[in-house]
Order: sequence, then C-alpha cells, then structure tokens
Amino acid sequence: MTSLSELRFFTTPAHDCSYLEGKQAITLFADPLAKIDKELYSSLSSVGFRRSGTHIYRPYCQSCTACIPVRLPAALFAPRRRHKRVMQANHGVSITSHEPALTEEYFKLYDSYISERHDDGDMYPASRDQFQSFLVDGRPEARFYEFRDSDKLLAVAVADELNDGLSAIYTFFDPKEDARSLGVFAILWLIEHARELELDYLYLGYWIKQCQKMSYKMDYKPIELYVNNSWIKLDS
Repeated sequence: MTSLSELRFFTTPAHDCSYLEGKQAITLFADPLAKIDKELYSSLSSVGFRRSGTHIYRPYCQSCTACIPVRLPAALFAPRRRHKRVMQANHGVSITSHEPALTEEYFKLYDSYISERHDDGDMYPASRDQFQSFLVDGRPEARFYEFRDSDKLLAVAVADELNDGLSAIYTFFDPKEDARSLGVFAILWLIEHARELELDYLYLGYWIKQCQKMSYKMDYKPIELYVNNSWIKLDS
C-alpha cells in the first residue's frame, strides 16, 4: 500500500467556485491510481481531505481560505433543546446499515431531494450515473444508513468508517417531511453511532462562513475547525 510520504497529488486548473460567487477554485486530489488503505485514508481525513466517489480531495485555492474542515468530538456533544425535539419527532424511526447500491427506491428519493432542495446547484438534475459515481463507487469503508418509518424510506445517510471517526459523505431525504428535520436527525444519529463504535469524531466536511447552506454545521458544539494545520475547538 502507498504511504503518506509516497502519495502523489494533482491539482485541477482554476474553475468557478461552487459556493462563493465570483471566486475561482483549485482542488488538490490524491493520486486516483494509488492504493489507499483505511489507515492512509484516515490520515488524509485528519488533515482536511474529503471523499467524493473514488476521489479524495481538498480545496487548494491560492487566494482564499474560506473552506474550513470541521469535525465533531462525539463524546463531548450534548444535544440542545432543539436537538431533543428532533429526536422526539423521529421516535420510532428504524435505522439499518447496508452496502452502497443504486436501487430504484434510493434513486427516487435522491431525485426528489435534489429537485426540491438543490435545483440551483451543479448536481441538478439528478441522474443514475451521478448517483453511482458520487455515492456508490468509492471506498470499502462506506455504508448506506437507511432511515425508515415502517416500510417508508425517509432518508439515507452515506458515511465512511475511519480509524478515528465517521466521515459523513452525504445525506438525502424526503423533502416533504420537513417537520421531522431529517438532516438534523441524521447528524444526531451519526454522532451517537460514532460513540457506539467507540470512535472519536464525526467529520462533517467543509464549512464556509459566507455560505448559508453550510451554516447548520455551527449548530453542533463543541466543534473543531482545521485551521493552519491544527484542529481548534469551539465550545460556543
């Protein structure tokens, strides 16, 4: 297997940023041909890398540091009143773990979610090829966590199990079930699942202060931000 010191990296040409209007972005990718085992993947995550499909990457913009990796220390998290309301609203929901797969049931939910919540983004319109390459192809550590009320599929949370935590890759859910706050519930459940697995963290990807769609990540405290090659904890 490749070691961190042997791993090669490649950068993309500058392209329009998906999150900040008028900004140009550059992405740094780990060599897609390298054999990256769980140990190396975990080490990359601990220094701010993220996974999308088969690609492990992080922002590498020369004039912008807006994208900040964030993670939650699972053992220290204490749900607030609003979190407890969400958990109560989803009392009785069953969660089961599955191998990543493209099924008609999954895609129908994913398509509905993208169409209702992200029709202004670069993932719209949803396609089966996109679902396959983004969520199914990738890593052996990945799991699909199904959230069901009886037989009805409410949400799917996609997460990778690292050596020190869970990495939340993506969650899609029924946009008509607003009262359940399923996105919040998925994060709360993943925090608890990390505890059950005796893992230290839930990695939540990147946070951008100027991006409203990412503001929800600051609702969970304490949270750690990766700044200047160090993790800094925010308690409030």
